[in-house]
Formats: sequence, C-alpha cells, structure tokens
Amino acid sequence: MSTAHYILDARTATAHFPGIGRYTRNLAAAMVGLLSPDEELSILWNPNEPSAWNPTPLANSQVRVISAPASPFSLRQQWMIPALLRRTADGGRRTADSSIDPVLSPQSPVPLLYHSTYYLMPYRPGAPTILTLYDLIAMLHAQTVSLRARLLFRLTTGLALRTAQQVIAISESTRQDLLRHFPMSAHRVTAIPLAADPRFQPQPPNVVESARRKYNLPDHYLFYLGINKPHKNLVRLIEAYARLSQSQVFNPPYPLIIAGAWDARYPEPKERAASLGLADQVRFLGPVDDADLPALYSGCTLFVFPSLYEGFGLPVLEAMACGAAVMCSNASSLPEVARDAALLFDPLDVEAIAAALRRGIEDADLRRSLVEQSLAVAARFSWARTAAETLTLYRQMDGQGHLK
Repeated sequence: MSTAHYILDARTATAHFPGIGRYTRNLAAAMVGLLSPDEELSILWNPNEPSAWNPTPLANSQVRVISAPASPFSLRQQWMIPALLRRTADGGRRTADSSIDPVLSPQSPVPLLYHSTYYLMPYRPGAPTILTLYDLIAMLHAQTVSLRARLLFRLTTGLALRTAQQVIAISESTRQDLLRHFPMSAHRVTAIPLAADPRFQPQPPNVVESARRKYNLPDHYLFYLGINKPHKNLVRLIEAYARLSQSQVFNPPYPLIIAGAWDARYPEPKERAASLGLADQVRFLGPVDDADLPALYSGCTLFVFPSLYEGFGLPVLEAMACGAAVMCSNASSLPEVARDAALLFDPLDVEAIAAALRRGIEDADLRRSLVEQSLAVAARFSWARTAAETLTLYRQMDGQGHLK
C-alpha cells in the first residue's frame, strides 16, 4: 500500500484551455518519472469532452487514470469529484489494466492530496488541496472582460483560495499579485515557473525556409504571437512600428507579423494599422499551426512582445528556446522570465517601444548577444524542474494540508 496518493485534476486539458492544458499535460508527464516507490498518482480526465487529452498512455503500476465526466464549468463537479476522492482514499483493487478506473473496495485509507489546475473546482473536495493560479488579468485589466465576468472571477477565485491549503503561482509576479489582492498568508503561496515544450529549439534552415514559404514571409520579419486582447498592447506596438516604417531602418523591409487567435471584440489593432497606412507592412496571420511555431520563432529577426500583463509569458520563453532575439515589455512577470536575455522597454511609452525596435533592427551585434543569452536562460527552465518543485510541495503537506 502506498503511503501517499496524489490526485491531479487534468479536466482542463482540452482545446478550451490551450495554455492551462499545456501546463497540465506537461506537468503530469514529467511527474510520472519522479514518483518515489511509495507514491501513487491518479489523473482525472473527462472522457465526455471531445477535445480532452487522454492521459491513459501514462498509466503504470504507480499511475492510474480516473474518468471524471464533469466539466469545470458544471455544477455536477461539486459532488462528483469529492465522491471520487472519497472512493480513492478508501483504497481499491486494480483491474488487469491499470489505465482504467480502479474497482474500489473498502481497505485502509491512504493519505490523499488533490491538485486542482483551475479555480472553477469543487469547493468542498474533502481532501487537502493545492490550487494552481495563473494570473489576475480579469481583475487587473478589467477592459478584457465584462463586469459580470470580473465579479464572477473574484467570487470564484476567492472560493478556490479559501478551499486550497496551498497555492501554486506560475511566477513570483503572480504570487505577489495574489498576496496584494487577496487576504492570505505568504507561506500559502509558492511560485513554481513553467517551461517551454522540448520541441521549442532552434530549427534548421530548411525547416525555417519551409515555414516562410507556407506563410509567405520574407527573410527578415518582426514577429508577435498571442491574442489581440487589449492588455496585449498591440495598438501601441503598431504605433511604434509606424514611427519607423518610413525610415531607412526598414531597408530591406521588415514587416510586422502578428499571429495568434483573434478575438473579434477587439478590432482596434487592425483598425489602427489601416488608419496609419500600414496594411502592407503589418500582417495579421490569425491562428497558425502549432507545429510551425518553432520555425516561425527561429526565423524571425526579432520576437516582439509588448504585453502589459502576463502571469508568466510563455511565448517569450518559447522564442528564447528557439534562439530568437527577444524584445519585450518590462511589466509584470516578463523581466522575471526574460532576465537579462531580452531588450526590455516601457510598454506604455510608444517612443520607448520605437527606440527598442530601432536598436534591435540596427544592431546586429546586440541581436547575436541576445540569441546567445536567450538559449542560456531558456535552458534553466524545464518541465522536469517544474514537476520536481511541484512534487516537493506535495511532499511537504501533511494529512490536513499544512506544511510539515
């Protein structure tokens, strides 16, 4: 019988939660190889969700997969997940295939720890609980959501924080935001950073050239990846770009390539580019194939990320891991992630963004230095590290959820 049993709630690993899903999948996969002989891990997933990640391939003698057919948005999870946790804590016999739900029978209870990867969760899980929180965008940048959504976020996040004994923040910046805006003790919040997928690495010239042809890109281009919500600050980036577009800085031309999901509620970046006469120089690709991202990062002259607020800023780390020269804002978590490997600027100052663009384009020695530093900094982040630090937190908690 194991002396510790961890439950990782992976019901967020769906197409609806691309970033959170990536976190959950990578964390689960990395933890499997780090379990000690007296530990078990159960992974909850929702088989009723068509886009759900199925963790069955991870199952082994210490890892089981449990069906939990309830969405994080459903009221049903409030009683289904606690019931699953009670049954799991009571012990169980494995079936011949450890990847399918255990046939549970009364045995000696085992210490159980529940890890929710989302704030919409069971608020009385009946087990010591860890919660991962990613950012406070809905509170700190209210223009990105409706009043109703802001109120619901504050209410449900407050409930989640009262439920969880320990909280994982994905950066020290997010940790400090939580401590400023919610009444909680500092010892309850641990910052554990994310990492780039291993596939994000410098790509060979033929792969980069293939991606350029696919998206009709020139040899030199500036690249942004992300959604177009207001806190991403694309309007100021476009205004800064416009200040350089008529100068010799862009000889040969350096188009600004904006890629990523497009929210039709926020047309301002396209409207501003059109009003400034940049329709041919600022290109909006929309969503691009995920498999092409390493090549697009690797091929850009500069990766530009002007966001006002990020819980972590994973695109910056992905670009660095691919050997891109990165310039990004000096706001929220981004300096923490980029460290000294990026050219930082004030995201509220259009002139400062323009000056950083000019310097990044004109100074080839600076770009080479940024590339070298980017690869070195990115190598410090790994999912093995994230999983090891997460397991350390698990192991520090006692049966009541307090740190030992």
